Amino acid sequence: MEITEIRVMLRTEDKLKAFVTVTFDKCFAVRNMKIVEGENGPMLCMPSRKLADGSFKDVAHPINAEFRSYLEERIFQAYRAEMARPHP
Repeated sequence: MEITEIRVMLRTEDKLKAFVTVTFDKCFAVRNMKIVEGENGPMLCMPSRKLADGSFKDVAHPINAEFRSYLEERIFQAYRAEMARPHP
């Protein structure tokens, strides 16, 4: 599976740093990933929905650690590039 596009939409909130959309193989997109400021720096959160009991459950997520690492590496590269771009 190839990541063919990553779009990063920066935010100016305290914890929420960006929304991310990732397209795979030019035919499948996952929207509403979030980059949030965690205790140990930025972290990637998968899209989720709120359950009746108030907890949250991911609606899309990597199945193994190897793919999670690949996904995070590519997304954080795109995030750093977007942060470095001049914004009006």
